[in-house]
Amino acid sequence: MMEKKNSLVYEEYNDITELDAADAALLQQARDITKQAYAPYSQFQVGAAALLNNGQLVLGTNQENASYPVGTCAERVLLGTAANQFLDIPISAMAISYQGAKVISDHPISPCGMCRQALVEYESRMKQPMRLILGGMEGHIYIIRTAADLLPFAFTSTELK
Repeated sequence: MMEKKNSLVYEEYNDITELDAADAALLQQARDITKQAYAPYSQFQVGAAALLNNGQLVLGTNQENASYPVGTCAERVLLGTAANQFLDIPISAMAISYQGAKVISDHPISPCGMCRQALVEYESRMKQPMRLILGGMEGHIYIIRTAADLLPFAFTSTELK
């Protein structure tokens, strides 16, 4: 038996004022778009904003459904929009934020497992890492250098060959 270790390296900032201007603007876009989320059941509104390599901005919000499995997370709404509107243009960075009637939005949250898988697939498809900027409406912010860091044992297309 051989024991191995996997670790995550990320940056942590105290608040949005410590970010460079581009990252702060992207996070603010994610914060602002949360208001447009459709979350009547959980009242947990998530917003995502992505900057593409060509300078375009793409936004997404979570979209709930009375049949819970039918709902879609903000990250996957954004990825689908980016893939359809900008077919071969990679995302260089994505900011994700949240707010809700039942939660205090003062710390970063991470994408769910399904979204992590979708983010890794998108990175693989575009052959470029995507920086993730995670933060609530206030407080600490994490920057992860690539979505693949959040899913170290991802199921990828290589398993299908």
